[in-house]
Amino acid sequence: MDWPTVREKYPEKWVLVEALSTQSLNHKRNINNMSVISDFLNPKEAWSSYKKLHLSDPSRELYVFYTGNELIEVIEQPFTGIRGLQ
Repeated sequence: MDWPTVREKYPEKWVLVEALSTQSLNHKRNINNMSVISDFLNPKEAWSSYKKLHLSDPSRELYVFYTGNELIEVIEQPFTGIRGLQ
């Protein structure tokens, strides 16, 4: 599903989505196709659900978005590591 379709099906909701088809360009992640896992009225519930799913399977590309936003933007940031671990 694309973002306009998600917005239409889940108006004014917080949605937990999994990116199914993506591409990166100029440090931005473009999500071409996504699957809605769950929708929420409360952002805290959405983030709680995200954390549980991410802990159980960190390989999945999960995001929480608000459908009131016309556009979504995911900025890629390089992971620089954790200091002090040896």
